[in-house]
Amino acid sequence: MTSSQIIKYQHRKLKKRKILQRAIAILIGGIIAAVGLEIFLVPNSVIDGGITGISIMLAHLTGIPLGVFIFLLNLPFIFIGRKQIGKTFAFSTLFGIAVLSFFTALFTPVPAFTQDILLATIFGGIVIGIGVGLVIKFGGAMDGTEILAILINKKFPFSVGEIIMFINVFILAIAGFVFNWNRAMYSIIAYIIATKTIDVVVQGLDQSKSVYIISDNYKEIGDAILARLGRGVTYLKGEGAFTEDEKQVIFCIINRLEEAKLKTIVEELDDSAFLAFGDIAEVRGGNFKKRDIH
Repeated sequence: MTSSQIIKYQHRKLKKRKILQRAIAILIGGIIAAVGLEIFLVPNSVIDGGITGISIMLAHLTGIPLGVFIFLLNLPFIFIGRKQIGKTFAFSTLFGIAVLSFFTALFTPVPAFTQDILLATIFGGIVIGIGVGLVIKFGGAMDGTEILAILINKKFPFSVGEIIMFINVFILAIAGFVFNWNRAMYSIIAYIIATKTIDVVVQGLDQSKSVYIISDNYKEIGDAILARLGRGVTYLKGEGAFTEDEKQVIFCIINRLEEAKLKTIVEELDDSAFLAFGDIAEVRGGNFKKRDIH
């Protein structure tokens, strides 16, 4: 790639409205995550995973405010990994961590919302998941563990997800020695709930699916999908590698509630048709809006 092409595809500055939108979302996400920590988990000696979990244990052992450890322990990872994650993401993450640190310190005197350990674990995990998910959705992060995993991934043959899992298992195991094994097990529950909630916030509840259909009756199936589901279809040209026969491939995007109906439509018109479904986290552009069904 030439230098002129590199310059052409370099990161473009975000519009002021986009920057403001991102900053507000990260601010709100940081505040929500701080509520989950200081009003649900920390008073009940339940920890989260990652650097935040280490910070909770250090704050418990030293008496130093939690926000101080969250900020100081995350800072080196942002600085070291800024080349891998990019300046925009680094600044967004730094802002998110600063917000989380400040508001955990602010909420420290606030009494726990509940003393019931199970309720605190469940709702603490949900609240933290909503806050962290919001930050991730708008281009930031709240923990240096992900950055550390990216750096380790460059040197060792493990995926980022596997490295994050190893780190968090180790951190949650240490919680058994710092608090007790009962609290460590509750911490695992809180971590799982938070992780699942993050997925829901980032990907949304109305997850879309992509569908590829190969059939000789492609025109009838395409027309039926348009009429009975109200979804647009695209015809792609394909060729069988073994038979070398030319085929028309139907491509369309549906939501998960429409999957069963689409299968019924295809089976009615060609019960030997090939179908392949795939999960899609996000759909943008084009003409994805559902049409009226006649």
